[in-house]
Amino acid sequence: MQYMGLNELREKFLSFMESKGHLRLPSFPLIPRDDNSLLLINSGMAPMKKYFTGEVTPPRNRVTTCQKCIRTPDIERVGITARHGTYFEMLGNFSFGDYFKHEATAWAWEFFTEVLEMPVDKLYVSIYQDDDEAFDIWTKEVGVDPTHMVRLGKEDNFWEHGSGPCGPCSEIYFDRGDEKGCGKPDCHVGCECDRFVEVWNLVFSQFESDGNGNYTELAKKNIDTGMGLERLACVMQGVDNLFLVDTVQNIMKHISRIVGVQYGEDDKKDISLRVITDHIRSTTFMIADGVMPSNEGRGYVLRRLLRRAARHGRLLGRSEPFLYQVCDTVIQENASAYPELVEKKDYIIKLIRVEEENFAKTIDAGLNMLQDIIERHEVSTLSGEDAFKLNDTFGFPIDLTREILAEKGIKVDVERFHELMLVQKQRSRQARKNAGEDAWVSDSIDFSGISATEFIGYTEYACESKVVAIAKDGERVDRAQEGENVVIALDRTPFYAESGGQVADTGALQAGNCQIDVDDVKKDPSGIYMHMCVVSTGTIAVGDTVNTKIDVNRRQDIMRNHTAAHLLQAALREVLGTHVQQAGQLVNEDIVRFDFTHFSSMTAEELLAVEKRVNDIILEGIPVTCTEMSIDEAKKKGAMALFGEKYGDVVRVVEAGDFSKEFCGGTHVDNTAKVGMFKIKQEGSVASGVRRIEAVTGHNFLRYLNNAIMMIGQAASALHVNNPFELVQGALRMMERYKEMEKELEKLQEEIAKDQSGAILDNAEEVQGTKVVTAMFNNAPAEALRKTCENIGEAIEDVVAVLASVTDGKLIFCCVCTKSAIAKGLKAGNIVRAVAQIAGGNGGGRPDLAMAGGKDITKADEALYALKGIVEKMLTNE
Repeated sequence: MQYMGLNELREKFLSFMESKGHLRLPSFPLIPRDDNSLLLINSGMAPMKKYFTGEVTPPRNRVTTCQKCIRTPDIERVGITARHGTYFEMLGNFSFGDYFKHEATAWAWEFFTEVLEMPVDKLYVSIYQDDDEAFDIWTKEVGVDPTHMVRLGKEDNFWEHGSGPCGPCSEIYFDRGDEKGCGKPDCHVGCECDRFVEVWNLVFSQFESDGNGNYTELAKKNIDTGMGLERLACVMQGVDNLFLVDTVQNIMKHISRIVGVQYGEDDKKDISLRVITDHIRSTTFMIADGVMPSNEGRGYVLRRLLRRAARHGRLLGRSEPFLYQVCDTVIQENASAYPELVEKKDYIIKLIRVEEENFAKTIDAGLNMLQDIIERHEVSTLSGEDAFKLNDTFGFPIDLTREILAEKGIKVDVERFHELMLVQKQRSRQARKNAGEDAWVSDSIDFSGISATEFIGYTEYACESKVVAIAKDGERVDRAQEGENVVIALDRTPFYAESGGQVADTGALQAGNCQIDVDDVKKDPSGIYMHMCVVSTGTIAVGDTVNTKIDVNRRQDIMRNHTAAHLLQAALREVLGTHVQQAGQLVNEDIVRFDFTHFSSMTAEELLAVEKRVNDIILEGIPVTCTEMSIDEAKKKGAMALFGEKYGDVVRVVEAGDFSKEFCGGTHVDNTAKVGMFKIKQEGSVASGVRRIEAVTGHNFLRYLNNAIMMIGQAASALHVNNPFELVQGALRMMERYKEMEKELEKLQEEIAKDQSGAILDNAEEVQGTKVVTAMFNNAPAEALRKTCENIGEAIEDVVAVLASVTDGKLIFCCVCTKSAIAKGLKAGNIVRAVAQIAGGNGGGRPDLAMAGGKDITKADEALYALKGIVEKMLTNE
């Protein structure tokens, strides 16, 4: 048996299984697809459950993978022991109704003994206690020594998870030798010591369980095997734990170089090194697969791992962000198998650095608060209120708080913490509700007995409708007359009701001489479209027939913007990455306002790339189709579901060719060319991890362009530039002239300052041999005061001068002290502060020159008059 690196072992296994007719599939993403039962993929077979159940047809009946996995139930144990880790890779070969025990056992043995050349006498095999078939195959066909066979019970060697497919399993163990054992005479396979290591688990899925202990044979039996790559590497490299495996050890060595701590020298520091090593592996892969830090779900797991690692960095003396630096090594060590890490390298590093920096701003304050509570109260249990404050104010996940306190033997009132978190969530949810469309609906107009409104506005802009209800001031009425604000319900309408970020249509209703303006439309939970109206002329009554017509030009502008929003999201995902998700939008007749998840401000290059991509699609003139289909069909087409909305069995999918596919109930143009042109006006932040783009299309683009051209023309005119295309050169010439004038002004001020300093010195007083000078100026800038003070200091060897000026309604003081004055204990910073305080201000600075500000202009003269006394007092005290 020869030493093999982890990456070599991975390739050896996959290539071997390919030689046995298996299709090699890349690792599935850590984020489960169409599986709400898992937060993150935690086993090799998890992404292929639907292949085993028959819900989805596999690409081949024989498949092999090396699957990325995350397991987090015992995060707090990671680092404490060398056995636990959150990230690992699982090698596996799978048969969906193809081969079974004979082939699976033979290939497993062949891979171990012939490919990896493991000594046969070091291998042991366990089987389910009643699986005589497996015993015969292993001993009679494969050739395993019966003394190396072990029968174990259902708890150890029978895979079952409720009702459904299940079956016995076989495990292959490697004997690491007596020196790794517990020393007991009966030490054997299954012992809790470190001698016998389970390396490969072969599950023989041959029964269907009803969940009540009854089993029936499956017509088509399956094979599901799993072998931890890191554990296999431990065996092949002769090391005791995953942290000593070559690729993992290289990551740890990078951390050691940064923090200046070597592994194996101190038990407590070793814990921190293991925590950081494991967590940076997990977070790097999670981010590459699209997980974003947040306060719930898988985003919470990511944030918790990053913050736990950052805290252990501090325990090792590293207070500055450093985890992002280690990403380089994580990516380098795994690049051959996971090229997506290289592709997303910059993104991963940026995101981790941002998260580190954000936590760094609060962690010290949080730790100080925690320490203060512990020392001040000598508590045995931290209150839920304090735990909530740590979470809400300082960003401490509750699990991190629990872990820190557990090290000191202190518990946390977790139940009370969760109560407070629930109250906060309910308060936030209510605030959102009150701020949104539900606030208006809460006026609770009783529209009982009325059928849902038929919406025909996707294809029709006008129609004849019947008034089925009128409401005024929240109450149903029979009629409305001129000047009244009312809500009108119709049996059918072309008016789109505000929904999904798209504003409602406006327009008019007309019945004879009655003219009604429609200013807004909302839809209640029962599907009734509530038209917010003002009766302009005449009278309207329930039962009347009205002609309805929306503002077509406005609708078309809205449609352009809504389609542009879809194109924008697709372009953002292309340019920035698939982590981009819609986080809100406003689509009206004026702008596209699109909020999306992203961790940093977009660069000018990124904005240009997104804008160009959207305009390219517009100019291609791609048909835009809106189709109703089953939700399953929509998902198969790859349509994006947005807003976290609940969808029915039938959904509406809007497609712009293959470029954009989204669930959407809004209105759209039927061809991208009708969007006109697309221009991003601005991009900025609206919340942590959420960015906002505002853009214009169509007529609004033309208005934006014309306004820009007009402003350029006005700027050119102001700069006396005849050709607007020479505006930049004109501005540069103007700046050069401005700088020349500044220099000329500066020279003039110096000359004036010299003249003034001479005049000022004529009125100087003397205190114990030191000249004391004051002067008041009007509208003299701070720089002029400073220059004058410097001139005074150069003119007299032993002098203290304080000059004041009122400029733009602000009072400023400047003080100079020469070396001789300083030698007597006089300091400009102290003097100018004392003077300014008389005028209600403050300030300070160097001993030789300092400035201050005053608040009360009326006391400027009083402050200057006090200088002589201030100097006398300072000299006396000295």
